[in-house]
Amino acid sequence: MTPGIPAPALALDALVGVAVLAWAVLRGAAHQRGRPWPVPRTCSFLLGAGLVVLAGPAGSALGGFAGHMVVHLLVGMLAPVALVLGAPVTLALRALPTARAVALVRVLRSRPVRALTVPWLALLLDVGGLWVLYCTPLYRAMTTSPAVGVLVHVHVLFAGCLFAWSVAGPDPVPDRPSVPQRLVVLGVAVAAHAVLAQLLYAGLLVDVPGPADERMAGAQLMYWFGDLAEVALALAVLSSWRPVGRPSTA
Repeated sequence: MTPGIPAPALALDALVGVAVLAWAVLRGAAHQRGRPWPVPRTCSFLLGAGLVVLAGPAGSALGGFAGHMVVHLLVGMLAPVALVLGAPVTLALRALPTARAVALVRVLRSRPVRALTVPWLALLLDVGGLWVLYCTPLYRAMTTSPAVGVLVHVHVLFAGCLFAWSVAGPDPVPDRPSVPQRLVVLGVAVAAHAVLAQLLYAGLLVDVPGPADERMAGAQLMYWFGDLAEVALALAVLSSWRPVGRPSTA
């Protein structure tokens, strides 16, 4: 194991490495077909991948619960927004052969994907998972078992991507609700994060071992910097809003 970098971070780095390689192959295929991929989309995806890779060293450098929270903010909130705004599904649909693109569309329209991309369910998996992590013995298990740590970090990354995709992603989502409805879901997510951060700061209803000052420092990071990802999602949602004009009355 690389000194100073925990096993969960190394597992995420490997996962992101595979994703970036697949991204590069798809982007190359799209260019060969004369359909250049927008540079901002590429930069967004690579930024998200970079944030995941940065999470391990950043968390190890800070240490304690504050270091853990930095990893959570980068992997579970900021990186998913950047990855999703890179529109990887749209790139795949452009680059894949027709038969495989049709198969991908069928997967996107399948019942499991339709269920997972319902914003309220995505919210439950994302924010609800954090409540389970900090209000049950799961966090203790994560700190003592590398295998549990890997599973938790992978869940945090995928749940964050799923929530960002369902609420504000540019990629196609079956039966996507209206912009006002998605803003309501996002508002609930903001409130749930804020309440959990306050409980962590006060040490109420949570199961986070360690010194109180470390727990409070991590809670402050979650409270103040978690808003960055949610603001980015809100802006992405609003940018896609096309209000229906009122019919003119002659």
